[in-house]
Amino acid sequence: MKSLFITGTDTDVGKTYVTAGLAVVLRKMDVDVGVMKPFAAGSAQRKGYKSEDVEILSRAANTHDPENLVNPQFFQIPASPYTAWKTLKIKPRVSTVLSGFKKLSKLHDMLLVEGMGGIMTPILKDYYITNLIKEMKIPSVIVTRSKVGTVNHTVMTVKMCEKYKIPVKGIIINDFENGYAVKDLTRDLENLTCVPVLGSIPFIKDMSDSSLNRVFKNNIDLKLLLK
Repeated sequence: MKSLFITGTDTDVGKTYVTAGLAVVLRKMDVDVGVMKPFAAGSAQRKGYKSEDVEILSRAANTHDPENLVNPQFFQIPASPYTAWKTLKIKPRVSTVLSGFKKLSKLHDMLLVEGMGGIMTPILKDYYITNLIKEMKIPSVIVTRSKVGTVNHTVMTVKMCEKYKIPVKGIIINDFENGYAVKDLTRDLENLTCVPVLGSIPFIKDMSDSSLNRVFKNNIDLKLLLK
């Protein structure tokens, strides 16, 4: 089964929650799914994984893989890997990330890899999230929002995937804020990008397994996603 890279049109677009939801629904389908967040940043948690996002993903997939594989590099400031490198003098370790990806791929039938920020988030000079996806050789899923302005961001994200020859399985709309009607946005994004919209996710208050499984099973075209 092909692994997927969950990328987004921006930061705080809901990639972690979409990845977690997909992990839960796939696990309920008896798929041996693993998770990975190559780079994470912010304030470290006192217990468990340093990154709260990684904690959420691992709980959703019900995995207990080593932190150095699931999240090879954590930066103590909320910034892109490139900015963290220049600020903290800690260089992003791309080779370590790719090694971790290969090891996790052998432990699970499928991996959900969550990106950081938008698809052009810089990791090194002239090396972006797009380059990382390209080296992993896996297709992407784009998470976007329903807020006005999302058409521009989504079209640009798809265009960059085309430029880097990254296959896009589909777009997931995270409908958690006021903006376009999902029906209209779906129509426009599909017409403009020629990429299918896999579905839309409403604001989720209950993050339990049963809730995530129900929401994603009812709102996402899983057959098209896994095709």
